[in-house]
Amino acid sequence: MHLLFISSMLPEDEPRSGFDIATRVIADEYRRQGVRLSFAGFRRPESRIPRPGEISLGDLVPENAAVGRRQKMEWLMRAFWSGLPVSAAKLATMDDDALDLRLSASGPVDAFILNSIQMPTAFPFLSSAKPSIFVAHNVEHRSAAENALHAPTAFRRRLYEREARLLKRAEDRVCREARMVHTLSAEDLPGLGLVGNPAAFSLPLTVARPMLPDTGERTHDIGLIGTWSWAPNRIGLDWFLSQIVPLLPSDITIAIAGAFEGRPPKAPPNVRFLGRVPDAQRFVQSSRVLALASKGGTGVQLKTIEALEEGMPAVATRSSLRGIDSVPGNVAVADEAPDFAGALADMVAGVRMGMIGRANGLTFALARRHSLSAAIETTIGNLAAILDRGDRQDRRVRNRTDSPETFEVPAVAAMAGGR
Repeated sequence: MHLLFISSMLPEDEPRSGFDIATRVIADEYRRQGVRLSFAGFRRPESRIPRPGEISLGDLVPENAAVGRRQKMEWLMRAFWSGLPVSAAKLATMDDDALDLRLSASGPVDAFILNSIQMPTAFPFLSSAKPSIFVAHNVEHRSAAENALHAPTAFRRRLYEREARLLKRAEDRVCREARMVHTLSAEDLPGLGLVGNPAAFSLPLTVARPMLPDTGERTHDIGLIGTWSWAPNRIGLDWFLSQIVPLLPSDITIAIAGAFEGRPPKAPPNVRFLGRVPDAQRFVQSSRVLALASKGGTGVQLKTIEALEEGMPAVATRSSLRGIDSVPGNVAVADEAPDFAGALADMVAGVRMGMIGRANGLTFALARRHSLSAAIETTIGNLAAILDRGDRQDRRVRNRTDSPETFEVPAVAAMAGGR
């Protein structure tokens, strides 16, 4: 079976975000089960040259935080001119025929894997040109609606409201046209209108990387890591800085890793902003406790999965635990600011005194890997059955076309029309 994995961006050797990690994990599992994958997507200008089996659709820097005002205005104008969400307009740099020609470089393929909503929104023909599997990393229209509620200006609020309307329409269409749909958490099935749909199910993701030995070095008490230029993440960080930090003892040190759009917000002296760190796993391990402070969004929090696979002590909101069925004993759950801050202070004190340690995350990781493998195996089996039914139908049509009786009917019709 040969599938074309179509994504906004080609896979990176070193994943930059949770989206990149999730993409790698899903693709690796398909390949592990014997599926031949080719890839199509845009590439970052500084990325490696595409390998055999990878189709570059052009150079693109997709993050708002990494481009100037002129590029943002071009994206915005293209979005309003084309009627697309801004997130899809960034990709709409060619017409359908040009994209179809580029994709033909993969050779014959049995089906498409549409990795997130952006590409099939920018190019609607993708969800019907071949049997397709849609991987919904998030319920994007809900995330956009949440962003509108927290927008700092009226213009941004209206822009996010527009995104939400257009993304809802696109998600409804792609879910309807796809043969199967993957979500990354079961909580997203209702948001996509897929409850009870036998062709839709969630993929329990795992970070799936070797665990580094713990050196025992701790450089700060509380760690937070994320892509803070992404609005849902930033909402949680702003809540943490404004509502949690003032309630913590001033001797508790806090380190925040990850890229911002613009400058980091103001914070007291016990908070350090590290920017994008070279080794996220080492940063996590150098924390005594992790704060998982998501206050919204959809999909799954890869940083939560990473924390649990590392066995890290943590305090988490319920939103941070989307897609997590079993919470380890060294993870506290709190949604209100006083409870969250109190749990953090208690946990830091417990770690300092040696009363709270790190759990064995291997059991958690292996359970999720087994569930992911089973879900992909089911998908491959279902897709094989769909392709087989389509092939048999095609053979019946060809056989009818080749039969003498079939050719006589048009001939008689033509003669009648001639009279």
